[in-house]
Amino acid sequence: MRRRHRPRRSPVGLKQMTLTAVFQEVPEGYIAFVEELPGANTQGATIEEARANLAEAVTLVMGANRQLAEESLGSAVVIREPFFIPAASSGST
Repeated sequence: MRRRHRPRRSPVGLKQMTLTAVFQEVPEGYIAFVEELPGANTQGATIEEARANLAEAVTLVMGANRQLAEESLGSAVVIREPFFIPAASSGST
């Protein structure tokens, strides 16, 4: 049986969820990771390069997670829908 996909729409007025990028200077440049997304880590000679590489790493990790989910579901009939998390107010650092 085919799985149905619904178009993804963002509710009006909903803020985007913000993830936390962490950069640490090391002798070779910068290492970087996203606190909330295990596996999204990288490095760069400059902080700008590390930022660009981190954006790519996040995209790759999310794509890999989607592929793993697809493979584990096989031919199961599932319901897919957008899942929005309201932006939390920043209470730390």
